[in-house]
Amino acid sequence: MPGNRAVIYKGPGSVAVETIDYPTLELKDGPGVNPANVGRQIPHGAILKVVATNICGSDQHMVRGRTTAPPGLALGHEITGEVVEVGRDVEFIKTGDLVSVPFNIACGRCVNCKEGKTGVCLNVNPDRPGSAYGYVDMGGWVGGQAEYALVPYADWNLLRFPDKDQAMAKIRDLAMLADIFPTGYHGAVTAGVGTGSTVYVAGAGPVGLAAATAALLLGAAVVIVADLQKDRLDQARSFGCEAIDVSQGDPKDQIEQILGEPEVDCAIDAVGFEAHGHGSDAQAERPATVLNTVMDVTRAGGAVGIPGLYVTGDPGASDEAAKTGSLSIRLGLGWAKSLSFTTGQCPVMRYNRQLMQAILHDRAPIAKNVNATVISLDDAPQGYAEFDKGAARKYVLDPHGMIK
Repeated sequence: MPGNRAVIYKGPGSVAVETIDYPTLELKDGPGVNPANVGRQIPHGAILKVVATNICGSDQHMVRGRTTAPPGLALGHEITGEVVEVGRDVEFIKTGDLVSVPFNIACGRCVNCKEGKTGVCLNVNPDRPGSAYGYVDMGGWVGGQAEYALVPYADWNLLRFPDKDQAMAKIRDLAMLADIFPTGYHGAVTAGVGTGSTVYVAGAGPVGLAAATAALLLGAAVVIVADLQKDRLDQARSFGCEAIDVSQGDPKDQIEQILGEPEVDCAIDAVGFEAHGHGSDAQAERPATVLNTVMDVTRAGGAVGIPGLYVTGDPGASDEAAKTGSLSIRLGLGWAKSLSFTTGQCPVMRYNRQLMQAILHDRAPIAKNVNATVISLDDAPQGYAEFDKGAARKYVLDPHGMIK
């Protein structure tokens, strides 16, 4: 068997590239694996040679020690790869196929999967509905920031690219289909973005930039991206967004300077639970700030998409309530304005084929917009460190040196 080197969470602030077991069609014991999943047979699975695998802000939450992730966990849920082995029950996916892996692990058999709610599959995670690769409390499926990865229910989960040469020519863009592009798109769709919409996107990290890209693709008239980091705001401006620095004061005032009114049609929270305050509070962690702001700036009867991650356990939270995911949000404000809210994991399979087509036909330059930056697997620790400092980049790991 080939070796299998992977990015391993060592403890708060630390990751390392280490050798782990080559994947087999059986889920084995290991860090974070629910005992009920140990020994689970995967005849419906496929093993991939990983072509591209991205560092995600959700990974960064774990690496900062802001979750209950156990040391030793192999990280990574954004996977694009080539099929090198299939189980006996796989009918349609073939060895040699180049595929995108939705970060949601879904069975395709439960009531939620049949309704298209693949982010809350009932059969793949004994801990709770919903699962993902290399993530805390998600069943213990091994992460994909590695040379090789196992994907269960391959016929259901994998999106095959129609032409390998064409796909490799656009691999930086297609690598975004595993998570951030569909996640940003989901945020925009659930916020009600359409032709002529005015849109506020909180956060200019990769998901926020993907949400802004999605909003423009959906026909938004104005997309206003907010952040604390100048480089990230410059990145948003580079593809036609307005940008505001929320350290300078109340976003409503800056929105009014752009639009002539202090409200937008649609708002997207692409920050999540490690939010900071605005204005003089910008250096302090205020976990409910973004949720309250998006309610405040969205017009009555509008909608808010919340692809930003919120957790049930945050040992590093700034107050006791937030350690269990309890935040002081102004629900009364949202209720009074008749706002709609959509939370939870993006159901990637709802969007990934359509977004693949947009990429292949040059309608969505997502890699350029998020500043996709390819690095080697060995450079992953440096990538994590730079991303943690606010680098305006989306780091793409290239385990086999296949990305030109």
